[in-house]
Amino acid sequence: MLDAQGTAAAPLVQVSNLKMYFPIYTGLLRRHTGDVKAVDDVSFTIRAGETLGLVGESGCGKSTVGRAILRLYEPTAGRVVIDGDDIPALAPEALRKKRPVMQMVFQDPQASLNPRMTVADIIGEPLDEHTNLTGQEKLARIYELMDQVGLNRAFANRYPFAFSGGQRQRIGIARALALNPRFIVCDEPIAALDVSIQAQVVNLLEDLQDRLGLTYLFISHDLSMVRHIADRVAVMYLGQIAEISPRDDLYANPLHPYAEALLSAVPEPDPNGAARQRIILKGDVPSPANPPKGCNFCTRCPKVMPVCREIEPKLAEAAPGRMVACHLINPIPSTG
Repeated sequence: MLDAQGTAAAPLVQVSNLKMYFPIYTGLLRRHTGDVKAVDDVSFTIRAGETLGLVGESGCGKSTVGRAILRLYEPTAGRVVIDGDDIPALAPEALRKKRPVMQMVFQDPQASLNPRMTVADIIGEPLDEHTNLTGQEKLARIYELMDQVGLNRAFANRYPFAFSGGQRQRIGIARALALNPRFIVCDEPIAALDVSIQAQVVNLLEDLQDRLGLTYLFISHDLSMVRHIADRVAVMYLGQIAEISPRDDLYANPLHPYAEALLSAVPEPDPNGAARQRIILKGDVPSPANPPKGCNFCTRCPKVMPVCREIEPKLAEAAPGRMVACHLINPIPSTG
């Protein structure tokens, strides 16, 4: 991602060693017996104006990463620097003042909108909380936001139940844009929508990014749609990042065995008529409360080696711009 001068854009978001553990309590005395390691030592950066896709199986921790970054969950450990500020370290009032910079579009547009509020009230709520706009100035801003997301101004006094799923998601996007954010976490924003509407919402997000200079973390299990919108893709498995690569490199030649298996499931017509080899993983995903020793993927990996069951691989550069956590790709240097 290059800026107007043709130089590499600086990271807007820097996530370092992020952990999000949920404690397990048992018995009448609520004794702490362990933790669900939903996010376990995750690191990545997102450059200004870039879209980083975050993909993986259901339950791998994708949405938890997004919520921990914005401090909707209090992270267990790690640093999250957004636009120069370490978000987990901010005091409550400082965090409140930082909220306009970072926003979120939620997965379920019906559940994320208050059914007792009109569209104007929903979109205007951030303006009430963070600005001094009132009366006609506030209404003009609400109308401007509705125009940006393709909603008819005449619908401003209607309630969410009167809209389709795609229109409700547009309301959620307008609300996220109200305070002119720089960074938006899109948490499965098309998963609850009809297939015919998904492309429209993704195209809207891309158009808004071009016009407003937005930066996205796009969380999804739809690998085909991620290929359309993302600049780089991070593949996540059992709370950890397995691979981060430029989009075209990842889809053409995934390096991590899990990324390879995941992408083999993407339907893709072959003009030569050759069938893509489908990789079927054996066994179940281990519990995040009791992950395996060594590599998290070692219990299902078709290319597992003895070292994988003993030593956890670290995310390291395997090729220019490509980071992979795999002993097969980045062998441990011999000490002999």
